[in-house]
Amino acid sequence: MTTTFFLVRHAAHDRLGRVLCGRMPGVTLGREGRAQGEALAARLAGEGLAAVYASPLERAQETAAPLAARAGLAVEILPALNEIDFGAWAGQSFDDLHGDPAWTGWNQARHVTRPPGGETALEAQARVLRGLEDLRARHGEARLALVSHADVIKLVIAHALGLGADGMQRFEIGPASVSVLVLGAWGAKVESLNERAFLGHHA
Repeated sequence: MTTTFFLVRHAAHDRLGRVLCGRMPGVTLGREGRAQGEALAARLAGEGLAAVYASPLERAQETAAPLAARAGLAVEILPALNEIDFGAWAGQSFDDLHGDPAWTGWNQARHVTRPPGGETALEAQARVLRGLEDLRARHGEARLALVSHADVIKLVIAHALGLGADGMQRFEIGPASVSVLVLGAWGAKVESLNERAFLGHHA
């Protein structure tokens, strides 16, 4: 018995690449992000989804909404899919963070560095992997869409590939991308990585 997870990174918002949003409230999709959400819904429309789960954050829920609507499902909120808790770093610009020695430490050794007031990468990885195992136990042989965040998805993929938490920096998980993970009693297998389904795909 295997469970197939479509790991979806939320679509684009206007702070992307400039601000470490973390769990700060009020980060919502712009026009580009909403168009990406519709493209994702079209990409996943034929996959026979049994459920759509999303991180508690607005940008993930907004990305999940068209996916669920297309599949005739409701979006279910799953705290295990939440962004890494970056503590005091949330809401800071990347330009400001670059001068912080702790930020340098985080980028060099994420498995042992704790953001101020936040969680380590290993804690976040354990949280999301427990969540996936719970879903596998609940749904069994099913296909599920999970809308989460780049680093959280990277931690899942790194684990499936047998990489340490720092291995998450060796591959890309772009906005509005889909990565496919299969979980069984035998372990995990990555079927696809960082598929792009949105605007410009056919250009």
